Formats: sequence, C-alpha cells, structure tokens
Amino acid sequence: MVVSAPDLKAFLLATPFFGGLPDPSLDLLSSMLVECRFDAGATVVVEGEPGRSMFIVKSGRLAVSKRASSGSVIPISVLEPGDFFGEMTLIEMQNRSATVAAESPAVLYELTAQNLYGCYKADIHAYVIVLQNINRELCRRLRRSDDRFTGHQVDDDN
Repeated sequence: MVVSAPDLKAFLLATPFFGGLPDPSLDLLSSMLVECRFDAGATVVVEGEPGRSMFIVKSGRLAVSKRASSGSVIPISVLEPGDFFGEMTLIEMQNRSATVAAESPAVLYELTAQNLYGCYKADIHAYVIVLQNINRELCRRLRRSDDRFTGHQVDDDN
C-alpha cells in the first residue's frame, strides 16, 4: 500500500531519518514509501538474508536480535515508533546483520535501495541529507554499543 496520509509528513519530520528535509524533498521521499503491516510475532527480516530495503517504524514494538556462534539468540535492542532499521544493507550492500521481529502489531514504512537511488537521481540535496541522517544514527548506535561493551551507563536519550 502506497503511503498518502495527511499526518505522514509531520511524523516523518520527527524521525531521525527524515529530519532537516525541505518540503519538496520530503514529499519526494514519502511518495517512495510503502506501508507494511506485521502481526505480533511476525518476523520482518532475518539475519543473513539478502536485504535491499530499510524500514521506518510508524507503530508497534520490534525486537532486534543476533544469533551467537553457539546458536543462542542474543537480544540487541528494541525499536519503537520513529526508529529505523535495515539502512546498513543500503550502504554496504551486504546481507541483513540481525533479525527483527514484531513484538506487537506493527506498521512500517519501507524504502527500497532502488527508490533511494531514485532520490539520488531526482534530488541530490535530499539524498545527502538522508545519508547524513543515517550516518548520525549509526554513530549514535556505535557509541551506545561502545558504552555497553565497556560497562558504562548508557543514556538512551543521546
């Protein structure tokens, strides 16, 4: 289902992925999004599978996990409205790095690599802002991971 809700623009601007985009650029990118719905317990993406899209969480709660070499499942994080995931496959063109499953019914907006490339061709300024936003979020995640690894207190607001 293609997204066209009137409050979509306000929601997207409040997310770290779309922050700072001017209206025409936001309109272009939002026209590329596809709404996806998942029931509680549904798997959205699986670690190791090919991935050529990312997702923005509109509603619901999702669990991110990785499989250890021993085979056990290790919880990594929880995603809630405004969060995004899957962006790594758009940048490095590698398989999915983790599994994401819906803990509650979830509505996600999917952006494919092909559509992101379309944004690059149509609006290079918007493309650069989106990449900066992705990089900023990846840096935040790396800092939180570093803090967890070294045993420091993690402040989820930063």
